[in-house]
Amino acid sequence: MLYKALLLLLSLFFFSCSNSVGGDSGRPSTKEFEKDSLAGMIRVHTGESLVALGTNKTSANINERPEMMVGFEYDFSMSRSEVTCGEFNGLMESATGLSLDCEDGALPATNVSYYDAVLFANERSKAEGFDTVYSYSMASFDEQRHCVKMEGFSDHADILGYRLPTEAEWVFVASRNSNVEKAWTAGNSGYKLHPVCEKAAANEFCDMFGNAMEWVNDWFGIFRDTTILNYAGAPDGGALGQRVLKGGSYRNDASSISLYGRGDVYTVVSSTRAEYVGFRLAFGIIVNPVWMGGDGMANSSRIAPMASSSFLQSRTGTRKMKLAFRNDVSGNIAFIDYTSGSLSVVEIADTIGAYHPEISPDGKRVAFCTGLEGVAGKSSLYVRDLNANGSNLVKLNVESAAIPRWRVLENGDTVIVYVTDAGNNKDASAFKAASTWQVKFAGGKFGTPEKLFDGAYHGGISEDNSIAVSGARLLRAHVADSGSTLMAHARDTVWYDSAQACNASLARDGSKRTLFLDFGKGPGVDFVGKKYGMHERLLVSDSTGKLLQAVAAPAGYSFDHSEWSLGGGNFAVVTLSNLEGAHSKIALVYLKDESVVEIAEGDELWHPNFWVDAKASARPNLTLNADSAGVYYDEGVWYNALELRVKMERFWYRREEVTVVGLGSSRMMFGMYEKNVKSENFLNMAYSAGDMRGMHYLFKNYILQHVPNLKTLVIEMSPDLLWYDRSTSWGPIIDGVPGFKYDEDHSFWKDGVPEGFLSLVSECPKPESVLQHPYNLEDFLLPTMGWYGIDVFRDTTALSTLDENYKYDFSLFEEIIKMARERNLNIICFIAPQNPGYRETGSYGVYGPKRSIADSILSRVKGMGLIWMDENKMGDHDYTENMAYNMDHLSAEGAMQLTARLDSILETLK
Repeated sequence: MLYKALLLLLSLFFFSCSNSVGGDSGRPSTKEFEKDSLAGMIRVHTGESLVALGTNKTSANINERPEMMVGFEYDFSMSRSEVTCGEFNGLMESATGLSLDCEDGALPATNVSYYDAVLFANERSKAEGFDTVYSYSMASFDEQRHCVKMEGFSDHADILGYRLPTEAEWVFVASRNSNVEKAWTAGNSGYKLHPVCEKAAANEFCDMFGNAMEWVNDWFGIFRDTTILNYAGAPDGGALGQRVLKGGSYRNDASSISLYGRGDVYTVVSSTRAEYVGFRLAFGIIVNPVWMGGDGMANSSRIAPMASSSFLQSRTGTRKMKLAFRNDVSGNIAFIDYTSGSLSVVEIADTIGAYHPEISPDGKRVAFCTGLEGVAGKSSLYVRDLNANGSNLVKLNVESAAIPRWRVLENGDTVIVYVTDAGNNKDASAFKAASTWQVKFAGGKFGTPEKLFDGAYHGGISEDNSIAVSGARLLRAHVADSGSTLMAHARDTVWYDSAQACNASLARDGSKRTLFLDFGKGPGVDFVGKKYGMHERLLVSDSTGKLLQAVAAPAGYSFDHSEWSLGGGNFAVVTLSNLEGAHSKIALVYLKDESVVEIAEGDELWHPNFWVDAKASARPNLTLNADSAGVYYDEGVWYNALELRVKMERFWYRREEVTVVGLGSSRMMFGMYEKNVKSENFLNMAYSAGDMRGMHYLFKNYILQHVPNLKTLVIEMSPDLLWYDRSTSWGPIIDGVPGFKYDEDHSFWKDGVPEGFLSLVSECPKPESVLQHPYNLEDFLLPTMGWYGIDVFRDTTALSTLDENYKYDFSLFEEIIKMARERNLNIICFIAPQNPGYRETGSYGVYGPKRSIADSILSRVKGMGLIWMDENKMGDHDYTENMAYNMDHLSAEGAMQLTARLDSILETLK
């Protein structure tokens, strides 16, 4: 409580000193809301107020707890209404080609992704002469021109322009202005959108509860029981890339809408679209923004990843990549593990000041030192596991060791090369007084250090032991005599005409090229043919010191901390220093085409080290596109794509032995345990929200073409699956991951699976950290939690068999049955058990439909003459409380019973 009180006193002090960031010159007004000069906007004066995010209610979702107080050092503007369909089309149709289907231009603009919303914000900023808040290097669009992905995406809190409101800003306004009793909700909306502001008085905010849910700016993060000023959300999207939605919609019951609610029934990511999700705009600089990471620590310094693993794979040929670097603000090592498919920065918190991290050849560990290149003095050398805890920390017991570099010797030993002093090498005698050593590292332990030669050659040693380099004022080289090695006969020399040079790094690909930077006054100027500034060229020399290449830094930046990537051939990793000298970005430089790709952004990012699995990147397969082939999961897509990615790998590896395939949703996925089916070789292809569109696609294009011994199809018929539209489940999967479209473009490999394809499938990331329930991707079994409750998340009265989605989905079910019969397959129709308490309601289950409609649908299906496996029996089943995980999923115990019953049916079919 004392901490809160101190923060509140600080906030009062800051409020008294702060200036306005928008159209007003100060913050003296006691009126919270007033008309803004910007069209459609209302000026918000935060004053000395605090607002509560989250809640302490134990019944709330864990991601909505605990309550956290937020204060503001700034005022801002927010649009009175949600952006309308007419407003959206007026800007976006000409800018991106996206035009929403508007029944009425006054309706909220919905069915837009987060990226669509930020592009609209940028367009309005440009239209009114402001700078754009959001930047990106490349945008990807679907067939309808909705933006589904952005590479190099970043939002800039310090730019005055239009943006989405933060969650804290949204809650501040809604807590003072909105009443859910006046909102368009399921009880009064007729289950449809209404024109904006029909229920609001003039000049007041409208529709913050109900009508359309709203995107806000934040990545989805955790809360803490504390008080924070200028809260801006999480620093990145974490494993799943999850975003925040606020406010409820016309589909939600009024009792389910709250200030603390943060999302939808399903996980929300930046590419998500729904007919009930729109947005409104904010305007103004966020002063001194603070982000809270997954470790619960608030930080005004944010490190944001800027390139996805799929984009980097298109350059390196593999997703087996990791980036490690020093966060110079904290002094800690931070890293991004692209191998996991998780686009998130992890920082290893420690009291040891860590410089020059270098990832081990197997990618599992990181070596680092406490000394700095160019600064004389003692240094300690450590190795630790490259994980969030930095476990198994080991120190080399020598007087001084700096600038570690891993090597694998010809005999297979893994060693670390280091120098005794990494100081300025301009003075020859001081340089020669230091020496270069190597030490074996195996089994998590250091061996006995071995001196290699005099001189602090910390830029690396070539694979054939013929060259070592150093760059810390001069570009020095230790060159072996012809036919000998450095350890035998070698001479010391100075390259680059003794001009000033630094950040030397010797290539790891056998080319003996040296990468370095200069000060714009050496031979590099003659080589380039024009003058340039300090570190504005990345220079490459051959094994004799002759210049081969000079790569220009991006406009407004210079290079620093240059290093060859580990195992990546023609890639170098650098920091980019802005005009103020801050090392604000890390970039990957591809020497073949001299492209510079920004991969991370922060305040002070030092000493980057980029690891690529050399074996994977060197795969000799020229017929497959590695950034698409076998890629059935990509970061930023809902986690059901991850589940299906696992199922697709099993499908490709087991396709010739499988005799029974299951298609369905998570109810089948968790309820039918593959390993316990003894009578047949069963492949459970079900995944969360698996709908008829997905089932039909998988059955027609994969199962029928590639499972030669198939005898039986088990298909789920849960009535609620028949009202899924394309955007609910299958659309985001097939639009968000490239593997399915790649297969489609190659006729689903009907003429045979190409060499190397299975390896690419198995390399596709499968980060279990994105999963939303307590199960693993090996067994797909849930713990016992009970039948939970009898909530209904849909308006059951709106689910009519006259609906076009129903008609289409049922026709797909019929077509699956027809194709299965043409193949002479046994067809088992599975109806999944749900909470028996739904017998006492008007709903068939958690997502409807009305019980009478469900009964008629199941009767219609039963008339098709399928093998009937009704495990729900309209609620009259025998799956007990200890067999359930929640209202419509079985636990592991329930799965054992269900699987045994499936096995019995399959046994009779034999």
